[in-house]
Amino acid sequence: MTGFANAASNRKPHGARLVAGLLAGTVLAGVPVVALAQDTQEGEQAAPQSMFREDTVRSIAVAGAQRLEPQTILSYIRLRPGDAYTAAAGDQVIKDLSATELFSTVSVTNNNGDVVITVVENPVINRIILEGNDRIKNDKILPEIRLAPRQIFTRSKVRADVARIIELYKRQGRFAATVEPKLVQLSQNRVDIVFEIEEGPKSKIRQINIIGNEAFSDGKLRGEMVTKQSRLWTFFSSNTSYDPDRLAFDQQQLRTFYLTQGYADFRVVSAVAELTPDKEDFIITYVVEEGERYKFGDVKVESQLRDFDSDTMTQRLPMQSGEWYDAERVENTVEQLTELAGTFGYAFADVAPQFTRNPETLTMDVTFAIREAPRVYVERIDVNGNTLTQDKVVRREFRVAEGDAFNSLAIKRSEARINSLGYFQENFEIAQSEGSAPDRIVLEANIEEQPTGELQLSAGFSSIQSFILAGSIRQRNFRGRGQTIGLSVNYSRYSKSAQVSFAEPYVFDRNISLGADIYHREYDNDFFATDFNRYKQAQTGFSLRAGVPLSEYMSLVGSYTLQYEDVSIGSGFFSDIDGDGEPECQQSRFICEAVGTRTVSILGATLNFDNLDSRIRPTRGEQISITGEFAGLGGNVKYLRMRSRMGKWFDLGSGLIFSLNAEGGWIHALSERAEPGFDDVRLTDRFFLGEPQFRGFDIRGVGPRVVRLQYLDDDADPTTPRVLETIEQFRETKNRAFDDALGGRAYYLARAELEIPLGSGVREMGIRPSVWVDVGSLFAIDTPQLDDFPNSFQKVRSGRLVYTGPLYDEDGDPVLDANGDPLIGETFDEVDADGNANAISLEESGYYREVLFGDSISPRITAGIGVNWNSPFGPFRIDLSQTIKKQPGDDTKTISFNVGTQF
Repeated sequence: MTGFANAASNRKPHGARLVAGLLAGTVLAGVPVVALAQDTQEGEQAAPQSMFREDTVRSIAVAGAQRLEPQTILSYIRLRPGDAYTAAAGDQVIKDLSATELFSTVSVTNNNGDVVITVVENPVINRIILEGNDRIKNDKILPEIRLAPRQIFTRSKVRADVARIIELYKRQGRFAATVEPKLVQLSQNRVDIVFEIEEGPKSKIRQINIIGNEAFSDGKLRGEMVTKQSRLWTFFSSNTSYDPDRLAFDQQQLRTFYLTQGYADFRVVSAVAELTPDKEDFIITYVVEEGERYKFGDVKVESQLRDFDSDTMTQRLPMQSGEWYDAERVENTVEQLTELAGTFGYAFADVAPQFTRNPETLTMDVTFAIREAPRVYVERIDVNGNTLTQDKVVRREFRVAEGDAFNSLAIKRSEARINSLGYFQENFEIAQSEGSAPDRIVLEANIEEQPTGELQLSAGFSSIQSFILAGSIRQRNFRGRGQTIGLSVNYSRYSKSAQVSFAEPYVFDRNISLGADIYHREYDNDFFATDFNRYKQAQTGFSLRAGVPLSEYMSLVGSYTLQYEDVSIGSGFFSDIDGDGEPECQQSRFICEAVGTRTVSILGATLNFDNLDSRIRPTRGEQISITGEFAGLGGNVKYLRMRSRMGKWFDLGSGLIFSLNAEGGWIHALSERAEPGFDDVRLTDRFFLGEPQFRGFDIRGVGPRVVRLQYLDDDADPTTPRVLETIEQFRETKNRAFDDALGGRAYYLARAELEIPLGSGVREMGIRPSVWVDVGSLFAIDTPQLDDFPNSFQKVRSGRLVYTGPLYDEDGDPVLDANGDPLIGETFDEVDADGNANAISLEESGYYREVLFGDSISPRITAGIGVNWNSPFGPFRIDLSQTIKKQPGDDTKTISFNVGTQF
């Protein structure tokens, strides 16, 4: 392996012409320099006579050519047989051939008119090899360099490629990166080019100095900059590396900040970035001049448009005389006035702010001049770029039609609706151009179609459902008509489902939507691996829905659902305890009352309001829905259910997104249950609250629940009363078999969340952290009949009938049997005339009391931090929660997460 250092000739140059010839050639290491002529003897200074004699060229021959044909080489030079040969002509031959960059050396000799051109061809590149590049992979570097296999090697291209590679590393902030090119000689005049790369550390911003600021501190001004100083807490930020473009942007940020604070004369005198000697850090120094601080003077509007009254518009301006001057408010006012003019049809209205600086009074007069412009009408709407999507799919989203007066708000709304389709490029905008007349405008929808078919296979793990497998196929723009058709299958430990769906947003090209779903779902509530309160619920049915718009942002959707439900438990939980030949459910009685099959017929209506800027990841806007459902139009279940959801998003700037969400529901039974002690609303129809809706609580961890608390013998003395355990002691045992979540007939839940940016580097990784607070409650249930064993009648699950009297008298003393011994621990026989006793000890069956907890409207409050990450192996969400307020019986949970992947 050899470097690219010039090889030194062992001969002295013969005059100025020889030096020029050497400089014109390209010399490879290890290849001898061929002079224009050879010395006659060592140290001789005279040039060969043929070099200085004018001869007529009789013939031109080429020596040393390997790949190139001699005629091809001769085509590059100007010298031809019959021309007079001079030293200048020989030099020109060398220059012409060197300019082709095909040869490493070129020499010319003249032998009485017979000219011989001797060349050494540049080698052919066999391979380009990159070594030492860990931070930037080959697929990012190779497209940037000019050299490639099977090309002719030249030193100039190598130098250019070294500069390109170093520039790539500078863009990543690695200014200490070095690139050393090496050449490996191969047979047949071939070479391998090896770029040995030393990436070096990432150059960070060690310090940002600001000179000349008096009104604001260095820390305040640094906070306005995108570039940040490298500190321990900025580890995840990509803005701590040096970027010349970012440096220029920060200067503009400083100017913008000062202009919003009234400093109209502010300027950045200089901005210097100095690289430390070790090339690991930068020190940036800004020199600024703040100037005087101004207030608004006379602020007014002068309008030449007939629809705008200058005095009225002046009174509505957001700034007043005497307030501190703010250039940003001026720009926003210009935009608002321009948009307002657009809503009246003046598409090309010119709003120009005119400034008058008054140095004596330190005031700034601002006049918003609205110049005369014609009212504009839409001449034509063009849709370009659609190859699959039909024109009507795009045109029906426009809020203006051809011939309508131009309206800027309607154009923005059209852009938002087309963007929400998800069929085309992100941030789609409608282009505007002048029409055939000054009062005509042409709107162009230049779209770029994106794939709308989705074939997805996913696998993941959830803290709720354990392992999850899912598969779906969906086409969101079926046949280019905007229709959606899909098939999905999901499988997890606790749920299974299959669904076929179809949606038509415009039935018969009218603004009426229609959709249908056919589904089968299975649900197993065995979240805690217990059998005593486990049940399975299966639903098979279909639903139809139709929607009509009521306004631009509001719609009404009607629906009908018919489904068959089957709630079941294992056959081993039925036994004939009464001997009447009819098996009875031996599970939790709250589960037993839900067992059975039923048909549910539901008629529903939903009122929607939606003006979000994006339905995928909103940053501003509102979303409200109110749903009413009536079950009882057929079937054997009757109830009325209401639900409502509301959300509002705020863009606070600098990547901060704040959102408020609230929801609630209420259900009322329209028929009474025959069984006493049970709620009229069935268990499977009630609301449940907990993970994942209510962060900080376990699944179904909020709301009414019956917990069986044990009477504990705390002193091992059978003659003393037992003590009822507390709910905290019960939670420590984690005995889920005697913990029945009953759900509720009403609930509310509110969430406040602030999404916090951590820099562009983290954002590019798809990481979105947030802080949040959740407030909610689940309540309203008829008080069930509760057991207190053995101080109440009790049938033990095994079918044995035990003693039904009290164990303690009114004074708290144990009740004695006929022999004067306490009943505690004694065995009592079932009453059987034939003497077939089936005895059980009270010690074996245990002492307990069932207690109803959580039926309270009082709010539960949790707070925490969460992270959404679009990881390489799928979407990931983790929440760390702290319970601030809870009710007795609530089941809390600190950590919850969900992760999945696609393949």
